Amino acid sequence: MKLIWTQSSSLLSASLSLAADCCAVAEGIGLPCGVYVTVTDDPEIQRINREQRGIDRSTDVLSFPSVNYPQGITAGNAERLIRQEYSGDDHAYILGEIYISCDHVLAQAEEYGHSVEREFCYLLTHGLFHLFGYDHITDEERKEMRTMEEKAMKLAGISRDGETGSAPTDAQLIALAREAMQRSYSPYSRYKVGACLLSEDGRLFTGANIENASFGLTICAERAALAKAVSEGAQSFTAIAIAAEGSAPWPCGACRQVLNEFAPDLRVLVAWDKGNADEAPLSVLLPHSFGPKDLP
Repeated sequence: MKLIWTQSSSLLSASLSLAADCCAVAEGIGLPCGVYVTVTDDPEIQRINREQRGIDRSTDVLSFPSVNYPQGITAGNAERLIRQEYSGDDHAYILGEIYISCDHVLAQAEEYGHSVEREFCYLLTHGLFHLFGYDHITDEERKEMRTMEEKAMKLAGISRDGETGSAPTDAQLIALAREAMQRSYSPYSRYKVGACLLSEDGRLFTGANIENASFGLTICAERAALAKAVSEGAQSFTAIAIAAEGSAPWPCGACRQVLNEFAPDLRVLVAWDKGNADEAPLSVLLPHSFGPKDLP
């Protein structure tokens, strides 16, 4: 899921991209979608609420969908409708706009006793599911929307109640790698790659390939995800999913060596195009490897 920020904010964090990706995976959206997100304050969100909805008060989050879903249909089953919302400038199917009040984020984080980051992620998640076609007018609708929000938040490891969900499935890891692939910077090869790395403690870290005009300084998606993980304190990993289009994105030799530094027994999942997938342990991809164990 591509988050298109209309302005900068000190509240922004990498967790927001993961939360958005997990929302798309939980809903089962298979298209590269995007959302315009604006972080504002209470007076401004009150003005928007008054002008757009006729409600003259501030609130925490407002969502304005671009897709008009039929009754009982949500984004995961509305590919034809979503395909009508493609933006060539953003290279994504735009699902709508979200406005979040930073004043409410700070106040509610303190009220609920959790971090500002978690509150921000939840409000973004709530806004996204509105854009997916969910609502909470009736008790039944509220329960369904809440279930989907918790499914996405637990997958991202940032559930509001502090609980962690079950370990992500291989399909979910691959889906998250596909989401990360959409953020690839690959103007030279045009070969987009995304990766999702699963740490031993259940955290997820995504990355995309970042090419460079000098070619040799290109950073592969696997190493981008690993660098993010290690910088966040994770050093033990159980699996990595890598996604691309056109051919199987097996890790290059440099990535195999770097992954071997931390997880010689890592499960490596690769997926390409629609329905093509394969798997191999890193020990098979890098036989007779040299690592920390070989140093005196």
